[in-house]
This record gives sequence, C-alpha cells and structure tokens, in this order.
Amino acid sequence: MEKFQKVLDLYVKHYTTLGYGLVTLLTAGGERIFSTAVFQCPCSATWNLPYGLVFLLVPALALFLLGYVLSARTWNLRLGLRESEACTCCGAALHRVLVCSQLSGAAALAPLTWVAVALLGGSFYECAASGNAFLARRLCPGNRSELCIKQLPLVPCREARAADVQDLLKDLKAQSQVLGWILIAIVILFILIFVFVTRCLSSASFLQLKFWKIYLEQEQKLLQAQATECAVELAKKNVTYFFEHSHPEEWNTPCMRDWQHISSLYTYSMLHNYVNEKENTDGNKSTDDKTSVELQPCK
Repeated sequence: MEKFQKVLDLYVKHYTTLGYGLVTLLTAGGERIFSTAVFQCPCSATWNLPYGLVFLLVPALALFLLGYVLSARTWNLRLGLRESEACTCCGAALHRVLVCSQLSGAAALAPLTWVAVALLGGSFYECAASGNAFLARRLCPGNRSELCIKQLPLVPCREARAADVQDLLKDLKAQSQVLGWILIAIVILFILIFVFVTRCLSSASFLQLKFWKIYLEQEQKLLQAQATECAVELAKKNVTYFFEHSHPEEWNTPCMRDWQHISSLYTYSMLHNYVNEKENTDGNKSTDDKTSVELQPCK
C-alpha cells in the first residue's frame, strides 16, 4: 500500500510531464500503425506527391485542432479575452500573446511528434518526394535522366527496373531522416529560447513561481471539490422540491459575472485576483493591514 501511495504521489507531482509523455508515445505508436497497416503508396507520378503529403500533414493538422478543442485553457482563453478586451495596455497584450503561445505549444506537441516520427520512418516522404518533378530532376542528373524520372515514382514500391534508380530509395530515406532530426532540433531550440525569454521577463523569482505552481494545483483541487459538493447539495434540494413540493431553502451561488471574472486572463490565479478585488470593494481590507498574499515588490 505504501508503494502504491508513493507511485500515486509521483504521478500527482509530475502529472503534466507524464501526460505529455503519454501523448507523445500514443502519437508515435499511431503513426507507426498508419505507416505499416494503412499507408500504401500508389507509385504513380500523378498521385505520389498528394498521397504522401496527405498522410504526412493532414493527421498533424487534425491533432493540432484536437489539442485546441480538448484543452480547457482554450475556453478559459476565449472568456478571458472577452472579459479583458477593454484593456489595451502593452502588459495585457503581452500576456495574451504569452498565454496563446503556451496554449499553441501544448497543442502542437502531438502534431510535431507525428511529423517527426513520420520523417524518421521515411515512408510518407519517400512516396511524396518520388512524385515531385523538382526533386526528380535533382536526383536524376546525366544522360539517363528521362528514364530515371519516369521510373522514380516506382521506387517506393521497389518496382524500378534499373538498379541505379532503385538505389535512389536510400537517398530519399536519408533526406527524410535528416529533415526529421532538423525538425526535432528546431523544436528543442525554440523551447529553450521560449523558456529563457519568459523566465527573464518574469518579475517573480524561481521559488516564487514554484510556490504559485503549487498554489494553483491546490486551488484547482479545492475548487473542484467545493464545486462538486455545492452542485450535489443544490441538486438534492431541487429534486426534493420536485417530488415533495416543499419550500426550497435559499441557496446562494456565484452570479454569472463572478464566474466570468474568475475566467479572465490573469498571470497567476484568477480566483486569487477575484478575492483580492472583492475584499477591496467590500472594505474588508485596509491599506495598512493586508491579509492576502499578493505578488508585489517589497517596500
């Protein structure tokens, strides 16, 4: 039981990283299944290029859009942009760009994995490149270029009659794998630059950011538990009133404006910002004695 608890604690602590890893493995596995069981290059000068590009790019686009749709932050972002559209200051605009970049980066994990694994495998690129006239002229120089260009679309199916033309399959596979490693290197370099820039622009220290990450995790857990409890209680009262026609007790729930307020864009915690503003509005917090935790420089 203790070992299971340790594994559970490890999962809770690193659930984001494990989630990204699981998405990457599932995407890579799905690409391998598609390339071996579904993909069949037509070996035609007319269809090789569009067929290969469709298998290489269309699933990646579908995964990218699916990543946006399934992300809860997408709908928070939509409400947040509507809530903060009146603010046109540079700080708010920069924060919107930062949030959109983070959301796009998370949604792009699966499609980039698909494209990278597909390029390393080489099947899609070999089919598409063999039907490209420009690449065919580059691969088939010399006196036998006409025969080579004519037989090049047959190379992915290993049906080229000339042995030297069939050997061009190795060149296509090498090009595909080089492009795959270049894509991986570009993505890693971009992530490093993005993390470096965001950390440098942030006014909070590393430990402060770590504190707020822990706070946000606990806030979401408590909000989920409290919302579930309140929803169950409200459902019981409504069901009881429906069957027994008893006078329902007064039940206070946050108004729509409050729900929209905590869904707005905020650097750390939307709920924390809402509570602070409510305390200021209701007069429960004086300027000399602040009881809430705020991100502000020391005086």
